[in-house]
Amino acid sequence: MEKQLLDWLLVPSGVSVMVAYHIWLLLRVLKHPNKTVIGLNAINRRFWVRSMMEDVSKNGVLAVQTLRNNIMASTLLASTAIMLSSLIAVLMTGGSSIGGGGGGGGGGRGSDSLVYGAKSQLAISLKFFCILVCFLVAFLFNVQSIRYYSHASILINVPYKVSVLPEHHHMTADYVATTVNRGSYFWSLGLRAFYFSFPLFMWIFGPIPVFLSCVLLVFMLYFLDVTFEFRCLGSAVGQRDAKDEEQGSGN
Repeated sequence: MEKQLLDWLLVPSGVSVMVAYHIWLLLRVLKHPNKTVIGLNAINRRFWVRSMMEDVSKNGVLAVQTLRNNIMASTLLASTAIMLSSLIAVLMTGGSSIGGGGGGGGGGRGSDSLVYGAKSQLAISLKFFCILVCFLVAFLFNVQSIRYYSHASILINVPYKVSVLPEHHHMTADYVATTVNRGSYFWSLGLRAFYFSFPLFMWIFGPIPVFLSCVLLVFMLYFLDVTFEFRCLGSAVGQRDAKDEEQGSGN
């Protein structure tokens, strides 16, 4: 009974640490984008889209090739996710006895010694089901990423001259940049789902590895998500753009 209580205590605690970190990261991206890698990449992607659309005849091939590389990356992750989902489904329907009491002899006792926590068939099925859901979510996120990148590969080749009014030029570039950023956001979410599958895999061996892996993963993601070198990029770029506008109006 005490081992089962560890599952009820440590697993929700580890998941809460992961969820709390990503809520903090979301607020950080929304309020201080120039202090996060996700925010800086989004800003630079907007600059890239504008530079690509300034001369479509010159930069069109480069833009499409870049977006195609992103589509290939999303396709690879989506294929891996659906393949792993199929494998987990086969293990669930095949009556896997990992950590269970279905096997006899020394092999069953040896596998039981590796698991510290709930070992019932229901608990094992729940663990595999959580891993399956995680990979299915990763698949859906990467499919949405492919969708947005496919739209952007066409939109980015729309020339400015197509717009009748000059103010539409800025709207077109912003719309394409938003589409590219959404594709990147969904790709990042799909990658986060792969990250989150690691603690779920460790759950097979008990609740203690889940909690430790969640804490270690949050510690690692913090240094991957937060930037310490380019915090002034957003303000510096904004000031430079303002100076360029003032000089242009003065001339």
